[in-house]
Amino acid sequence: MVAAAADSNARECCGLLLGTTGHIATAVPAANVAATPERAFEIDPATLLRVHRDARGAGQKVIGHYHSHPNGKPEPSPRDAARAIENGQIWLIIADGGISGWQAVSADSDSNALHGRFRPLTLAVQ
Repeated sequence: MVAAAADSNARECCGLLLGTTGHIATAVPAANVAATPERAFEIDPATLLRVHRDARGAGQKVIGHYHSHPNGKPEPSPRDAARAIENGQIWLIIADGGISGWQAVSADSDSNALHGRFRPLTLAVQ
């Protein structure tokens, strides 16, 4: 993911995360079809549907997604917060050669959530 972010120049790269609660097993890259890919991301709808279908068929689950912030901080932006669904999914943000992890939550469940939507996660590579 870090290499893909570096290769995407000034555009945000993105993809989906497959796994189980607390464990990311696979990252699936997707095309960023946003109108302004240098400031936003939108996962290609065809890839989104295919990955969800394939995951169900393989007994897996889409547990979140990742995207990069080419010129930003390694944390969700206010724009990310405006688009986040309070469903507990994982958001990985790639910036400055690193990856940070976040969980989309309800502001009611965590008054300290970043932008009222994100709780930081501790990431460990196994």
